[in-house]
Parts: sequence; C-alpha cells; structure tokens
Amino acid sequence: MVGVDPTESVRPVTAATPVDLERVAVIVAELAADHVRGRRTELFSTFGSEPSATAGPGGAVATKSTPTDPVTLADTESENLIRERLRALRPDDDVLGEERGGSVEVPDGVRWVVDPIDGTVNYLYGIPAYAVSVAAQIGGESVAGAVVDVAGGVTYSAARGHGAYAWGSGDRSASERLSCARVTDLGLALVASGFAYDRGRRRAQGELVGKLLPHIRDIRRVGAAALDLCMVASGRVDAHFEHGLSPWDWAAGGLIAAEAGAVVRLPAADSRAADGEPTIAAAPGIAEDFLGLVGELGGLRAIPEGDQQDCL
Repeated sequence: MVGVDPTESVRPVTAATPVDLERVAVIVAELAADHVRGRRTELFSTFGSEPSATAGPGGAVATKSTPTDPVTLADTESENLIRERLRALRPDDDVLGEERGGSVEVPDGVRWVVDPIDGTVNYLYGIPAYAVSVAAQIGGESVAGAVVDVAGGVTYSAARGHGAYAWGSGDRSASERLSCARVTDLGLALVASGFAYDRGRRRAQGELVGKLLPHIRDIRRVGAAALDLCMVASGRVDAHFEHGLSPWDWAAGGLIAAEAGAVVRLPAADSRAADGEPTIAAAPGIAEDFLGLVGELGGLRAIPEGDQQDCL
C-alpha cells in the first residue's frame, strides 16, 4: 500500500494513474466516514431509529423508491461533502452519486462513483454495518476505490494491478494485503447476499436463497453490499451475490474483491438497480462451482423490479 500524503487533501491531484486515484478515494472516503460517524448520535437515538432531539422535526430521515427505502440527512450531507472535496482535488472529473445522481452515459475520462452511506437502514437503526464507498472509473471500469467500514473503523482500498489492502483506526502503516479465503468445498462456503426494496424482486431473491441453502454452509445478510464485497476480499465470507445493485454499490467493493483474488461478475457500468442484474464475487477455489450452481438455479439472469413471476 502506497502511503497517502495528507497535503493532497488540499491541493489538486492531476495524475490519473490507479495509485494516484486510490489516494484520492481514500482521502475522500475517510473524510466522509468521519462525518457520518459523528452524525449518527446527533441524528438518532444511540440504540435505535428514533430521531434525536437535535435532528429537528422530520429532518433526520425521508424515503426514496419505496417506504422501506430510507435516506437520512447524513446521506445527503456525506455526498455533498464528497462532491465538494472531489471538486477541489479533481475538478475536471464527473461524479455519479446515489443521492444526487449523475449522467447515465459513461464518460471517456475519470468518473467517481459514490455511495455516501451504503447500508442506510443499518445506519438508521444503529446496526454497526454501514460504509462510505468511493471509486474511480475510467471507461466504465473501476481502477481505484476505497470503502470505509464506518462503525468498525476499517478502510479497504485497491488500485487496479496493485492489490487490495485494509487498515484500522486510520493507521495506514499497519495495512495488510487482502486475500480471499482458501476454501475449495462449496458445501463449506459462507455466502453473503442481500434483498431488494421491491417486493416482487425480493420474493424471487428469497426463492433463490431457499434453493441455494442446502448446497452451502450458510447465508449472511449484512445489509451493505460494499461491505459484503470487502468481506469476500478479506476472507470473512467466501462469496457474495445479489440482484439489483447500482454502480455505487459495487464500484469500489468489486475492485477490492477482484484485487484480492476473487472471481467477480459485475453489471454494466451504465446499469441501475431497476435492471436487476446480478453482482457476484467468489473466492477462486469455489468460484467455478458457485457460478455453476447459481446458474443452475437461475440466478445468473436479471430479476427486474416488479417481476411477480416465478423467476427461478
């Protein structure tokens, strides 16, 4: 892991190598994570989702695609902070963010793909599994990225061709290179997954999980895809799959998993959650068997929103 020069947080970074862009991703993601961490107890009760008295009436949380799809004030603040810092460091680059959007078309130059809080429901309820995710893409392919486990105080990062690393408490000198688990028996694989806000897709996802469970060790549903992908990278789980992620969900985590040796299948860079395409990452020792099994069960096909059919 190449060290990050803290003075880069106040001056433009003109080079666009993967390592240079990784430095920017780390600076920006850690800055936003500090803000998100501090705002949690300011906006919500310590042990639940009730708004704090300091949040203001009705100001802490709203909803987006469905009543179960929340966005908090911290989400919008975090994205605004990220965009502001990226504008200072990389003024000519495009930005695609979960809350403020961006162009669907993939630009020729650098595009930053930002999830200001991945795992907003966990954040709302005080469940310690939420992250800030920042990735740099060139031509629609991620070349650098950082994911900060906000509650855990761990930063994951990668630059294409340079491996994936993690460190805790902001101490980059103690960073460790990540490597996927060495599991080779699919029956012993611990698999992370997630479910959509859309009822029709969620039903199909539940059916798929029910068919998959007899063939693996177990399922984990953490609630933050970026963290799932980083857990594949670190060996905390052996595989991840989920339908209907948007680029900000997988742009950084997918690269980190790949740089740690995972076999990764991602949606197109111009896709969106509504398309229902699968995102898959698996440790190399089980990847062929896992992809084969998921394919047999119908899980390599898209599950569009509102699909009430037996997709599987």
